[in-house]
Formats: sequence, structure tokens, C-alpha cells
Amino acid sequence: MIPVIMGISFIVFSIMSLTPGSPAKIILGDLASRESIEKLNEELGFNRPFLVRYFDYVRNALQGNFGRSYRTGLPVMNEIAQRFPTTIKLAFYSVLFSTIVGIPIGIVSAVRQYSIIDSVSTILALVFISIPSFWLGLMLMLFFALRLGWFPTFGSDSPIHFVLPALTTCASTFATLIRMTRSTMLEVIRQDYVRTARAKGAAERRVIVKHCLRNALIPIVTVIGVSFGYMLGGAIIAESVFGLSGIGQLMLNAVRMKDVPIVMATVLILAIVFSIINLLLDIIYSFIDPRVKSQYQTEPL
Repeated sequence: MIPVIMGISFIVFSIMSLTPGSPAKIILGDLASRESIEKLNEELGFNRPFLVRYFDYVRNALQGNFGRSYRTGLPVMNEIAQRFPTTIKLAFYSVLFSTIVGIPIGIVSAVRQYSIIDSVSTILALVFISIPSFWLGLMLMLFFALRLGWFPTFGSDSPIHFVLPALTTCASTFATLIRMTRSTMLEVIRQDYVRTARAKGAAERRVIVKHCLRNALIPIVTVIGVSFGYMLGGAIIAESVFGLSGIGQLMLNAVRMKDVPIVMATVLILAIVFSIINLLLDIIYSFIDPRVKSQYQTEPL
């Protein structure tokens, strides 16, 4: 995790530092004098050499000091702490809906291959994975919020406020889970041990759940975990459409304002969370499939 996070921090810091423009010019505007811009850049430490600024930032970050926002002057962690819970809730509801709906549809589609259900689920998956998120969010808001009045159009006070944003965010994950569950289930269903279980008279539900689904879970769990990490940083569109004050919106505004401390802190936090998710996935694999754990167990001498 440490080399990955260090590499990400260096790449993002380089991009933010080497792109044209300076934070002082963006903060003060084009009409500000050159002297005022240079003075503010000096106060922000932007005029120091690149490597000096980077290693100073890394040293301070290791001590828990991510600096202050160029735009507001507030501590970066305070800005993130106010918005991160909203993004976590949005990602959680999105993954929850995708899992509850996508996996059962994929299982039924695999068990009843080439049936009407299989064809409809395939079409739904292709449609949802092709629809742009911003267009889907606007259509959901227009129909379910403005026309039917079932859901609010903005806010994050209760779970009902996250229904439409979650549906917007989880569309591609929902489609991916359907296709992944169907393909892995079809591969497992053709295995010899499944035929043996059926030949012994095991109930079809037991065969599907215990013998098929359990052995097909590793790629499905991988999609769920990776999607959760992706949604933490990729929910910018849903947050913009539905007016959610999340970390994605914060990061987008910080990039526009060249607010390096905010961008660096949000990217590093998302990278750490994503790395932890990958670590948890590796641990979960050993519980799902004992063969994974046996690969790392040494035989006694």
C-alpha cells in the first residue's frame, strides 16, 4: 500500500503543480495586480521549488497535517470531514442496491439460460451500462421527483434523499453485476461436481446456492468491492445533479480553483480507502474459497 500511495501522491502533486496557472491568480482574479499575485503565492508557499514543496507536504501529511485550503483558509481535514459521510452513504446505498438486485437477476438469468428472463436481463444490462449518468440522473429527477413527487430533488438528511442519486450512481455497477454473475454461474453450473450433486438428488435450490453460487462468488465480490471504491471518487456527477455536498464535488471545485491541499488530501484518502478495500477483498477470498487459504499455508516439515 505504501508504494502505491506514495506514487499516487507524487503524480497528483506533479499534475497540480506543473499545470498552467497559480492558486493566487485564481483566488484574486484576472484583474489583480502582478505584485498582489506574487505576494499571495509567496504566502501560500507556491513559489518554492517543486521537490521542496512535495517533500514538505509528505512530511506534514505523515504527521496528520494536510494543510489549509487555499480558497477558504480552513484546515483541509475539517472540509473533508464535513463532506465525506455524504459520499460514504451514497456509495453504500449504491452498492447495496446493485448487490440486492443485480446478483439475483444474474443467477436467474444463468439458471434459465436463453429464456425470456435471460434475454430481458441482458438487454437491461446493456442499456444501463450504456446510459450516461448525468442523463439518467436528470430523467430520474424529472419523472420520480418533479412529476410523481415520490422523492426529493436535493438534500441528504434521510435515506430517502439518496434513492435517486444511488440509482444514478449504481447503474453501471448494476449492469456489470448482472453480466458477471451470469457468466460465472454458467461456468460453474457446467462443472462435474454440480452434475454429481444433482445426480445424488440434492434439491435444486441447494445446488444453486451451496455448490454454484459459493464457487462463483470471488469475481462477484471483486466487482462489488472495486465498485464501492470507485463510487467514493466517481460520484461527482450524481452529487452535481442532485446538489449533494460530497467529497467528489469538493474535489471538483478544488481542481478548478487549483486548491492543491484539498486535491491532495482527497485523492490520498480515497487511495487509502481503496487500498484497504482491496486488502479486505483478499482476506474475504480465503473465507469464500478455502483453496485460496491453502495456497499460503506451509506444510509441516
